[in-house]
Amino acid sequence: MNAPLPQESVWDYPRPPRVEPVPYRIEIYTQGICLAATDRAYRVLETSHPPVYYLPPDDIQMQYLRPNRRRTFCEWKGWAHYYDLHLEEQLVPDVAWTYPEPTPGYRVIRNYLAFYAQKLDRCVVNGEVVQPQPGGFYGGWITSNLVGPFKGEPGTENW
Repeated sequence: MNAPLPQESVWDYPRPPRVEPVPYRIEIYTQGICLAATDRAYRVLETSHPPVYYLPPDDIQMQYLRPNRRRTFCEWKGWAHYYDLHLEEQLVPDVAWTYPEPTPGYRVIRNYLAFYAQKLDRCVVNGEVVQPQPGGFYGGWITSNLVGPFKGEPGTENW
């Protein structure tokens, strides 16, 4: 069994967000396949948000992902581009996003992908299945070591 992660409060995370390497394994499963598994992820930490994990495309089964036309703008990282998941006859829109040209402080995650946990069967951090960040917009992953409250819960729209 993996050692438990140390307790962290999302209220101790910085603004602007910090990006840092992840020293443990990240795995993503859906419909009986391992979509991704890596020991080379990064996480982005921002005040009031659970971490967002970015995985290198070399450690993702990219044949199941197709870019779509959706774009959003992050005041810190720049323009995000989105991917749909295609498995046999099933399409899961906007399952992941990436920053092909991130701003200078976030270049280390260039072309890495982040995934919405709520759109997949199981996302795992250090052996623990995560809970998705509340709400539909944000893509943070909640593990048992995190202390909230978290942006995305009811009443947090204006934080």
